[in-house]
Amino acid sequence: MSTTVLTQPNDWLRWAEAHREALLGVVALYGEMGAGKTTAVGYWLHVLGSHDRASSPTFALVNEYDSSVGPVYHFDLHRLDRPDQVATIGFEDYVSSGQPCWIEWPDRAGDGLPDATSEVRIEVGEDGRRKVTFVGPHR
Repeated sequence: MSTTVLTQPNDWLRWAEAHREALLGVVALYGEMGAGKTTAVGYWLHVLGSHDRASSPTFALVNEYDSSVGPVYHFDLHRLDRPDQVATIGFEDYVSSGQPCWIEWPDRAGDGLPDATSEVRIEVGEDGRRKVTFVGPHR
């Protein structure tokens, strides 16, 4: 587990470069609304050589981006209430595809996350800084 305090948006770029290998797997992304989850995804995409712009998949549930490692899947499960709803979007197929899968509101997936899922937790400080805690793959 490592914790970093980010003071500027571009700090995400350095953070993503340092955690590139973990970003190639399944990443559960925790943080309140407005914490910067989708902003973080934009910087992560850049590190993976993508020219796509990150956008919140709140209504689509999943966005697919092109990158130098193939497709990257970005989920927002906020609108789903139960793991069986998550399953109906083919979630298991995505997370077992071997491609990067970044999941906002991962608690909605219940036990549907693979054992090797990494966690990124974003907390917003009173001064606007982001405290980012990374927990490596669970094995």
